[in-house]
Amino acid sequence: MNAAYIEETGGPEKIVFGQLPDPSPAAGEVLVQVGAASVNPIDTYVRGGMVPAELPMPFVVGSDLAGTVEEVGEGVTQWKTGDHVWGANQGGHGRQGTSAELACVGGEWLHAIPERVSDEDAASVALVGITAHIGVVLRAKVRAGETVFVNGGSGGVGSMVVQMCKALGARVIATAGSDERAAKAKNMGANDVINYKTEDVAARVMNLAPEGVNVLWETRRDADFEWALPLLAKRGRMVVMAGREASPVLPVGPFYVKDCSLHGFAMFNYTAEEQRQCGEDINRWLAEGKLKANIDRVLPLSEAAVAAAVSAAARGEGFKLVLRKWSNLHPGQEFRCFVRG
Repeated sequence: MNAAYIEETGGPEKIVFGQLPDPSPAAGEVLVQVGAASVNPIDTYVRGGMVPAELPMPFVVGSDLAGTVEEVGEGVTQWKTGDHVWGANQGGHGRQGTSAELACVGGEWLHAIPERVSDEDAASVALVGITAHIGVVLRAKVRAGETVFVNGGSGGVGSMVVQMCKALGARVIATAGSDERAAKAKNMGANDVINYKTEDVAARVMNLAPEGVNVLWETRRDADFEWALPLLAKRGRMVVMAGREASPVLPVGPFYVKDCSLHGFAMFNYTAEEQRQCGEDINRWLAEGKLKANIDRVLPLSEAAVAAAVSAAARGEGFKLVLRKWSNLHPGQEFRCFVRG
């Protein structure tokens, strides 16, 4: 099979596009013919050796996929040949990645793709969608009628948070770094969007929510709790999802006096069973048109190194890239860059 893989950790230049032996599903696994695989920031850290990860070499990069079940291993009863599936949580923990024509995935990590949802869209929402759902539903427990402030609402996870909060009936305030990205966040469902490069974000938030916001979702790596706490309402919840090396100051007094709570989480700490609800809600919202993929561009699998370089260079910008193999295209059709939103 064709695959994008590495033989040692390092930068995007370490990615090789070439032939690897076709994998065979072990007991409990499903062999998926990959239609699309997305590119995420975590791929940079895993490929670069910046986070501890068990990587069988040669190691296929990528964590998300969407495609069609080719074969099922012994003991698999929930999937059959021909099923249309998507999944995340690959490319680490001793598991091979997804940027290949074929991938073996534990059956418990897969979710059915709803009708009329493309492989690109399903792969694009996989990791970022599950991440957002864990924070929004399982941790912050966002409810209808609440106000949610998403500090970074046009990127990969941020755009999912905006849409999920809207689907749950919340009011959403978001930030973006340009008029174009503000329009994208608005199109994703944000009620109000603040351009953080030209406006006083804290002043605008307090003007829009004088009593404070119920949930503040921080996408930045360097969370500023001294800045954020005044924006929270009593019993407000703050969610952080980035910043491995960050050590911000937490004003304990104002924090506990307002009865606030802080939620930090990492998707890989959640079991397949815990993520089952995430997949069910994501599929329902995809089918209902309440959740849209936020794709910046689509590239062929052979350009995996280019996609990795673009993703690494765009740190903080939230670009979402998707890889497809040439054979999945109609005759004469070419890959093109495009923007959703």
